[in-house]
Amino acid sequence: MDKRVVLAVAGSGKTSHIIDNISEDSRALIVTYTENNYKNIKSRIIDKVGFIPLGVRVKTYFNFIYSFCFKPLLGNKINSKGINWDIPPAFTLKLKRSSPKFYLDSHGRLYHNRIAKLLDQCNMMKEVSERVEKYFDLVCFDEVQDFGGHDFNFICKLSPKIESLLLVGDFFQHTFDTSRDGNINSNIHKNIDTYTRKLTQAGYTLDTDLLSHSYRCSPTTCSFVYQNTGIQIESHRDDETIIQFVQSTTLAEEIYFDENIVKLFFRDSKRYNGFTENWGATKGLDCFLDVCIVLNATTLQHYKKCKLHELAPQTKNKFYVACTRAKRNIFFVPESLYKHHKQ
Repeated sequence: MDKRVVLAVAGSGKTSHIIDNISEDSRALIVTYTENNYKNIKSRIIDKVGFIPLGVRVKTYFNFIYSFCFKPLLGNKINSKGINWDIPPAFTLKLKRSSPKFYLDSHGRLYHNRIAKLLDQCNMMKEVSERVEKYFDLVCFDEVQDFGGHDFNFICKLSPKIESLLLVGDFFQHTFDTSRDGNINSNIHKNIDTYTRKLTQAGYTLDTDLLSHSYRCSPTTCSFVYQNTGIQIESHRDDETIIQFVQSTTLAEEIYFDENIVKLFFRDSKRYNGFTENWGATKGLDCFLDVCIVLNATTLQHYKKCKLHELAPQTKNKFYVACTRAKRNIFFVPESLYKHHKQ
């Protein structure tokens, strides 16, 4: 029995490591959080095997926990009419955890961030593990850094009897939680030591070496990231690339209209025409050569003062995600130079 968590860096072959375990006769479950990664994993399996093997299931997390766990085990006892994706009203935090109203809204829908808690409250974790064991020899949770609240407790409580249980993720690509709920695990992402200690206490073996070097990012990018944010990342490569701070309006315009260079904004990228996206929304994407990172006022000040490491954790993580999308060059452009393009 192997219960393992592999902490990766950006572009280190995380998805490849998962796919390497898949063959035509595999009995495997791969659970991921973002829609981008769900599609990417399915595509990569098809590229390798030619099709999705009968014994392999790729699911988004909430599809897994609702359709595979809740419905078969509690569906006959609790008549749910779907999932409510909103944060539950504050008054529900005062309800007893045995109260149906803690889990269900007035329309009979389950609060998404409490499905895992409901399974645990109903003493279903043993049954969940047995159901998983029945169908799968390998269970992999990808993007594990984004599991929070009751969902983090859920993966900690999965049985070690599952033949191979693998968690893979990049702690510093944590940009949102699957399920915040009051103070439940509200501080686990503030410190990597606290985070890893919780996982090892749950019986997971920690591996920080296997995926510690990036194939995507150059040594130039890795060095910049480490020196400026304190996030440890190294490269498998030995080439040099360019990191340039752009002050020229002429060059900024050339970059803006270059359809081969993605422009990454902290937020509101859709208000700019062209090849644009938000920093955090590019997580899981591996299709960019040169990247233009547009610095909002706060990040620009931190950049100029060489204090990017002092950015708020969520902002720093999104900045790390943006930087590590680049396979080649990075251009930093102050947002003020693109203000006239905003709609």
